[in-house]
Amino acid sequence: MSDMPKRALVAGHADFAAGLVSAVEQITGQGEQLVPIQVNGLCGDEIQQLLRDSMMKHHVRIIFTDLQAGSCTMAARKVLREIEGGVLVAGTNLPMLLDFVLSSEPDVGVAATTAAERGRASVSVHGAPA
Repeated sequence: MSDMPKRALVAGHADFAAGLVSAVEQITGQGEQLVPIQVNGLCGDEIQQLLRDSMMKHHVRIIFTDLQAGSCTMAARKVLREIEGGVLVAGTNLPMLLDFVLSSEPDVGVAATTAAERGRASVSVHGAPA
């Protein structure tokens, strides 16, 4: 394992975060930039504490979450009120995280914004009825 600094938390329900971080690692070899956070069985206050503690421990200010109105996102919003320059990206997908870890942008907030744009652009529907 290298000494690559952590750049962001990825938080979600069940194995969402671990699965995405694992995929990022397999594709890029840079998954250790991301800290997977699983919130199984935790209440909102416990999720907030877990996110806050993880941000402080890893010196990150970016949180990627699964659902726009999910418990991870709601907890992250509350935590980021306390973190200057903190950024939340909800609705995370694999193309978004790949863009983020491969970004050479030194400002992680800018990198997260660009990654979110890539994530939105990667969604498509094929074969839908007209």
